[in-house]
Amino acid sequence: MRNSPDFSPLYRSFIGFDHLAGLIDKAARADKQSSYPPFNIELISQDKYRVSMAVAGFSEQELDIETKQNNLIVTGTKPVIKEQAEKKFLHQGIAERNFERKFQLGDHVKVIGAFMEDGLLHIDLEREIPEALKPRKIAINGKSLLNAES
Repeated sequence: MRNSPDFSPLYRSFIGFDHLAGLIDKAARADKQSSYPPFNIELISQDKYRVSMAVAGFSEQELDIETKQNNLIVTGTKPVIKEQAEKKFLHQGIAERNFERKFQLGDHVKVIGAFMEDGLLHIDLEREIPEALKPRKIAINGKSLLNAES
């Protein structure tokens, strides 16, 4: 039995949208990434977003934020310290383990800044639509500009 959607009707009538099927397929795959660290994605306004990640135990120096090929990649790396390796926990609820979290960014979405507050890493994003892609009004002048040669 087939669990994934069939996109073949779209291929017959849409040209250049085949990458969307790939994105949907990638999002629906069973081998999803780890749920660590937990995160929220918030819509601030029409074209502004914020990703908030719970990174308890990580300092700013241990976190790396990178954008590459429409992907936002957040990496946390804890250095191995001898004293920590020798600790004996009765319960360890704060993971503090290395992680890499990837987010697929939409077209024209850019990271505009990041900050830490109360154990949360906040990454602000904004969709910046180029002027050429924005809708524009066309004035009706009454005569053709193609025939006006002076």
